[in-house]
Amino acid sequence: MSRRKEALTGQLSDTDLRLLRIYRKVVECGGFSAAEVELNISRAAISMAMNDLETRLALRLCQRGRSGFALTDEGAEVYEATLQLLAATEGFRTRVNSLHAWLKGELNIGITDNLVTMPQMHITDSLSALKERGPDVQINIRMIPPNDIELAVLDGRLHTGVVPELKTLPGLHYRSLYEEASQLYCASGHSLFDVETVTDAQLASADAVMPAYAQAPAIKTMHEPLRATATATDREGIAFLILSGRYIGYLPTHYAERWVRDGRMRALNPQKWHYLTRYSAITRKGAPPNLVLESYLEELKSRIAP
Repeated sequence: MSRRKEALTGQLSDTDLRLLRIYRKVVECGGFSAAEVELNISRAAISMAMNDLETRLALRLCQRGRSGFALTDEGAEVYEATLQLLAATEGFRTRVNSLHAWLKGELNIGITDNLVTMPQMHITDSLSALKERGPDVQINIRMIPPNDIELAVLDGRLHTGVVPELKTLPGLHYRSLYEEASQLYCASGHSLFDVETVTDAQLASADAVMPAYAQAPAIKTMHEPLRATATATDREGIAFLILSGRYIGYLPTHYAERWVRDGRMRALNPQKWHYLTRYSAITRKGAPPNLVLESYLEELKSRIAP
């Protein structure tokens, strides 16, 4: 007994699905001529597609000619199977798309301290949009130093973080967010507060608070002329000491603005004593797919100027 020839060896391809969609429309229209308008392709193209499909399936699907269009028995069964297949494909597409519409899970994010007053609300706006897309998403924020954020992203304890660009680690991907401007400040009650023109010598002799956390080389250079007599592990600590009226120190302009506006701080020679810090959002290279994280990054990317 001869063995029956097997068709459809291998996987179904996009081309197979395209041919089956054409076939469905031909059957529903009752022939090639009527399907031309629905498919917006020529009758010759439809005929070629049907020949290709019959060759692929190793079956005669329909009779066409002067006597008209008619399905073979095999063609009728293939039509029913086509309806089931295309319905399943559309069901898969709809279900996957619904996952994007109804996000679930957690977003664990680490942020360097005192960025909430940045005028560019990229992070806040992106978190708001993420919550709009996925009301059931749980957002967990940890305010920790940049080095701890990098380590936590690398070992998977955090999905993403926001850190100053000091050095790039090979296991992390960096997306630039914005630049933060910093200036040298003193507070009311300090001996330099009412001095109209402050000299470099006066600044060099004043007590200064230094950051006790990593800084880029260019930023370290801006601190070197100052007389370090105090340190702080974060910007809030620096602000505490400046507001004591006994120290000068660098603060981000957006963070110091509230005290400047109230007349409690002033910038010292801002044309010279200033620097910029660029911040990036970081993620781990090769991390497992995470739809919540990907959705957050999409929102973040849409808000970053090209």
